[in-house]
Amino acid sequence: MKMTLTAIRLSVVLMLLCGLIYPLVTTGVAGALFPKQAGGSLIEVNGKFVGSELIAQDFQSPELFHPRASNAKFDPTATAGSNMAVGYPEYVKAMKEQIDALRKDNPNLTDIPADLVTISGSGFDPDLSPEAAKAQVPRISKETGISEQELNELVDAKTTSRQLGIFGEPRVNVTEINMELLKQVKQ
Repeated sequence: MKMTLTAIRLSVVLMLLCGLIYPLVTTGVAGALFPKQAGGSLIEVNGKFVGSELIAQDFQSPELFHPRASNAKFDPTATAGSNMAVGYPEYVKAMKEQIDALRKDNPNLTDIPADLVTISGSGFDPDLSPEAAKAQVPRISKETGISEQELNELVDAKTTSRQLGIFGEPRVNVTEINMELLKQVKQ
């Protein structure tokens, strides 16, 4: 009986320590040191939250940069990759459909960056390679009247380099660049 009471007390102490105190302390420290990230890395425009730097949004307007395709259809409650192998006939069919749709929207496109047609593994990848963003510049220029040079400069300005110079790849956050593009279009 003595061992049972000791086990129960130890369990209660560990539940309080690991299940309540530790999460509250780490959440408090994260909020104090990294308030933007702890709050969801939200993007604010004119006092309104329009999205998060961490989650892609489905921009379909020809005037805006389009994100990677999403198997989850950009529904934040349904994260999902396709799990289709490259040689799978349905994958080949899906890639052909993606390429056809991309060429329809961007008729002058010759070299297609892979991230414009492949589906994001999580369904919410907010980033594109700079090449994929620049591949959309002629379409956006035609639709908005903003010169291709200005749009390419915008892509360069919004390109984030590798973390610590070695991790990841250079990338452009589609939501952020579209918010900046909308500011320019409205002016």
